Amino acid sequence: MHRAITRCLVLSIVCTAASLATAVPAAAQPAAKNVVVITLDGLRWQEFFAGADRDYFKRDKNGSGGPAEQRFWRDTPAERRSALMPFVWTTIATQGQIVGDPAANSRAHLTNGLWFSYPGYSELLAGVADPRIDSNNKVPNPNVTVLEWLNARPGFAGRVAAFGSWDVLPFILNAERSKLPVGTSYTPSPNAQTPRERAINELATDLPRYWEYGPFDAPIVYAALEHLATKRPRVLYILLGETDEWAHEGRYDLYLDAALRADRFIERVWTTLQSMPDYAGQTALVITTDHGRGATTKDWMDHGRDVPAAERTWMAFLGPGVAPMGIRTGMTATTSQVAATIAALVGEDFRQGVPQAAPAVPLAR
Repeated sequence: MHRAITRCLVLSIVCTAASLATAVPAAAQPAAKNVVVITLDGLRWQEFFAGADRDYFKRDKNGSGGPAEQRFWRDTPAERRSALMPFVWTTIATQGQIVGDPAANSRAHLTNGLWFSYPGYSELLAGVADPRIDSNNKVPNPNVTVLEWLNARPGFAGRVAAFGSWDVLPFILNAERSKLPVGTSYTPSPNAQTPRERAINELATDLPRYWEYGPFDAPIVYAALEHLATKRPRVLYILLGETDEWAHEGRYDLYLDAALRADRFIERVWTTLQSMPDYAGQTALVITTDHGRGATTKDWMDHGRDVPAAERTWMAFLGPGVAPMGIRTGMTATTSQVAATIAALVGEDFRQGVPQAAPAVPLAR
């Protein structure tokens, strides 16, 4: 009798525990302590997911696509994308998450309807499309970006920074109001104090002045890495712009080269983070773009409201708070969700401060 009661009691406890385990959702992945955001201006999803396209190479009289075709062409899309962006496809695709692959019934897209840079960056960083942002003019952004908002949160003040060659970046972040340090144009290291920071600024000036607004991406990355080493930011944003510039000039070869360098820069940032005790295993990485581009050989150089294909984008995530799910299938995400995602990765709720912002992309299992 007692043994029967005991067995029933044990069975009841086990069943209850099993029921509770089923009813209670699994604990979320732990939040990161820091986050690094890197954007590749105007990099198409076509190359990001499938690598180089033979139809876009300029051919000589013998039909050769030249050295670029030799470097980037492979037989399958998986091989081509790995040749173009090896770190993304060997590390992020296996240890993190990637969103927006049409082959996986996944879609990432803008909501602003304009499909060019300032509206894209504002949507990305402010969490909402704003019809007032309708040009690339140097107008201070009336919206509070997630970088500005985090800079006002406890534990983040003075530990948020941004770097990007495009000289509109300080206006996108409203640097005058937000007081964020922004390395941009031919002064990649703002308020340069160390010999290395001054040398980086001199390098930016010494390089060919190919674009009037700012230098190639390399000095920007060097400045960001130096800031990481000396200032220890908790939130770091790096805008890489060469992919868009070479595409506008119709240089598919240099557009691909810029994507490959961007992948190398991303790997360098990630490797540096993992070598620093303050960041190793405590830092999340967010990579995305501000807009897409045309989908044919006739319009791939362009984007904007007259190029509907430019609405499509992509996103990639790695680090604490990001379950290793690889290419996400059957999901849709918008660029407006990136801002809340950045905050969520470091344990903050951006929508408490900006209720109109889109919710974070779900990255935990």
